[in-house]
Amino acid sequence: MLIKNGTLIDAAIIGHADIMIKDGKITRLEKRLPVPEGEETVIDASGYVIMPSFVDMHVHLRDPGYPAKETLETGVKAAVNGGYTHIIAMANTNPVVDNPETLSDIQARAKQLNLADVYQCSSVTKGLKGEELVDFATMRKLTQFFSDDGKNINNKDIFVKALHASQEYNFTILDHSEPEPEMVARNLELVAKEGGNLHLCHVSRKESMLSVIKAKDKGVNVTVEVTPHHLYAYNLAYRVNPPFATEEDVNFLLTAIREGYVDCISTDHAPHTPEDKANGAPGISGIEVAFGMVNKVFIDNDISIHELSRLMSKNPRRMLGLNDGYISSGNSADLVIVDFKNIGSVDPEDFISKGKNTPFIGAETIGSIVHTIKEGVILK
Repeated sequence: MLIKNGTLIDAAIIGHADIMIKDGKITRLEKRLPVPEGEETVIDASGYVIMPSFVDMHVHLRDPGYPAKETLETGVKAAVNGGYTHIIAMANTNPVVDNPETLSDIQARAKQLNLADVYQCSSVTKGLKGEELVDFATMRKLTQFFSDDGKNINNKDIFVKALHASQEYNFTILDHSEPEPEMVARNLELVAKEGGNLHLCHVSRKESMLSVIKAKDKGVNVTVEVTPHHLYAYNLAYRVNPPFATEEDVNFLLTAIREGYVDCISTDHAPHTPEDKANGAPGISGIEVAFGMVNKVFIDNDISIHELSRLMSKNPRRMLGLNDGYISSGNSADLVIVDFKNIGSVDPEDFISKGKNTPFIGAETIGSIVHTIKEGVILK
């Protein structure tokens, strides 16, 4: 494959070069590369921006158990439609992913799709009940991520034991802290005291982020994500966990991004049926419009596209143990080609996801996904 005439942007550089791809990897980057004889795939990226593809640390695929909300296939296709080639799926399925059989089944079916890579979480506790820990030794052989997302781990002793296990078996706990400021502070204190590998999901409040900043400045081993919807809007009554915050909270999240305290932006893609949403189910279907939403927020607030790439590509790639997240020779050809300045709007009828639940119908986005490429294969 040869990609010509694009503008290359990652977390560090902006430049103009053609990209030669062979056997799934970037092999050459030069200003003007000739089309090799017999090359069948040539993409003219004139007027477009080429970036490392996106990585989502926080997705709900609802599979197994909730096919009316989402299936593995529709969820992964939605991710690809949004420019994502790697996603972490939460364990709040039916049955819960707390055993090797369920986890292995999901991984096998995801692999057969030949689309985005799915990193399936195990739950931290059996049945997401917060009472009994899963068999970490067994589950760690299948995954490096554990999360009771959707549920808070209220029991302090259980949480501490999970932190100890995360050190022993070298895995990461993706933590849902609710109520947010109080539980964020508690869990940061525990990881500072007990050690462990902690990632805080969907932080939305200034008070919570202040706790994160304090902990990071002390060297506590923690990473933190924010979501597109918590950056995009405030004071909305639409139900999400954690709730939409205030304008002050949003502005402070943006300050924390500018100062380098936020590690990644994750969608918390949470598809629901109209009936479940009407009955109060929390969550937004947003993975397909995440880039356009974040890009608009960053443009409106004078935050660079390099920072977007750091938060949506470079850092989460590092957290998954992938490459360095740059467009460079030798790296996997995981790329997204975007129409960077295209002004659009959120229309759930265009979603591949079964979940059409969003409060942002008609809201403006800037930037659209033209192609999603994984290991040199055009997925979109």
